[in-house]
Amino acid sequence: MSEIIQVALRGTRKEFFLNSRSLELLLGDRVVVEGEHGETLGKVALKNATLIELKRPGSVTREILRKASEEDLDQDDHNRTLEDEAFEYCQRRIEVRELAMQLSEVEAAFRRNRITFYFTAEHRVDFRELVKDLAAKFQTRIELRQIGVRDQAKRLDGCGPCGRAFCCSTWMKGFHPVTLKMAREQNLSLNPTKISGACGRLMCCLSYELAQYRDSADRLPPVGVKMTTGKGVVTVTRTETLSEKVWVRDDEGAEHEIAMSDLPPGPYHKSGDCGCGARPKASEGAAESRTPQGSPPARTGGGPSRGDRGDRGDRGPRPGGAPAAGGEGGGAPGSRPSRPRRRGPRRGPGNGPGGAPNGGTGGGAP
Repeated sequence: MSEIIQVALRGTRKEFFLNSRSLELLLGDRVVVEGEHGETLGKVALKNATLIELKRPGSVTREILRKASEEDLDQDDHNRTLEDEAFEYCQRRIEVRELAMQLSEVEAAFRRNRITFYFTAEHRVDFRELVKDLAAKFQTRIELRQIGVRDQAKRLDGCGPCGRAFCCSTWMKGFHPVTLKMAREQNLSLNPTKISGACGRLMCCLSYELAQYRDSADRLPPVGVKMTTGKGVVTVTRTETLSEKVWVRDDEGAEHEIAMSDLPPGPYHKSGDCGCGARPKASEGAAESRTPQGSPPARTGGGPSRGDRGDRGDRGPRPGGAPAAGGEGGGAPGSRPSRPRRRGPRRGPGNGPGGAPNGGTGGGAP
């Protein structure tokens, strides 16, 4: 079985390759590998078989072609010069065409058969004319690829507020969602300059210790809880999650610091000055006194029920001389009553007698 080696490529990318030619390689050696679009120059980053078995995502198919020669290294130096020239020229053309985009990096293929321009933009950009300018200038295949601000920071690398290299460019395999709620749960300052990274987004490290904060917060009493301690009945005013300390205020208004080990056992609820903090249960008598949500009460009047009422046709004429349902004779017993006559004209044009518009009294055709 061929040895598997991890190689660091451009843009802080690290991929795995087969050493099928059994090359004697050391950490840091420059090698030419089989890239996605042809030959690519890289550096040996990892050889430990155990770590590689744990880190590699799956099957490895591409190979290490050879150790980098002096000619390969000279070619790479010429490519870096070409990238600097392409970056300056592309930046000028972006300004001339007034495109709303920011150029991030230029990467030339090892054999110069392709030049890739990475850029960021808030919206979609029509860069077709820019591609024509670049193709006419460098006489090779041009590719413009839009990336996000987090991917831009990952490719360019840098130093974070902690003094170490960016997590995204060193060991992170992908990005995960980071929300402002994570900072609130850890009692961090919500100042954007303190919780944002170089990319302008919330720092990825806000989620690293969130599980530990939540575990400690579940064991601490919430602010506002009243409990009975050696200092009497006190109210929790603030908590410190990492040190697991609680600040309480007594009846006289003085604040005291209490360790979590000195607190009464939980669970803690905002229920009053009881020792355990449990919410008091309602008495059974109060529960029984509540009116049940049942059906409405039965009729208490002396009138007949709905089932005892007779047919409307048998109850005589309506008040005011209105005819009973079913016509003049009341209709046959059990038959369906006829539809009552409409009292007013229909709405809309042509409602009047004879079909005159607007409900008029037209007399038909002249």
